[in-house]
Amino acid sequence: MEKNLHIATFAGGCFWCMVKPFDQWDGIESVISGYMGGHLENPTYEDVKTGESGHYEVVQITYDPSIFSYEKLLEIFWQQIDPTDEGGQFHDRGSSYRSAIFYHDDEQKEAAELSKLELASSGKFQKPIVTEILPAQTFYKAEEYHQDYYKKNKAEYLEDRQKSGRDEFIKKHW
Repeated sequence: MEKNLHIATFAGGCFWCMVKPFDQWDGIESVISGYMGGHLENPTYEDVKTGESGHYEVVQITYDPSIFSYEKLLEIFWQQIDPTDEGGQFHDRGSSYRSAIFYHDDEQKEAAELSKLELASSGKFQKPIVTEILPAQTFYKAEEYHQDYYKKNKAEYLEDRQKSGRDEFIKKHW
């Protein structure tokens, strides 16, 4: 039986911290770190981190919607970020670390807009929700050493998460 797989793409700051929350569920086929939204073809990590290429650090998730819904992916996404911060995420500052939902079709766009509206009206945050909802563009896979960073470099990953303030924020708000 052939699977009907879909793709979702999210920018939530450092992509190292955005893989694990999605990677641990049935119905998730893969979570790949990469870049999207810029003007430079085949950007490198060095290009992206300067902020000059216009790209976001993203995770591209391949999933089976019959097992794991896009709405559930959105729920997990919102719980990983500070949706009120337009200058980056936690200690990662700059345009490549902004948060965004890149939609691949009209259904994803509608679901993303609805989830953003629900979050904005929930009263969970005092400041406005600034996470952008943008059409998906070309996805560029990040260098191999960035893939599954949390598995390959456990100590560094945990130290980076701890230093970033991300976990404290998540605990406070979720």
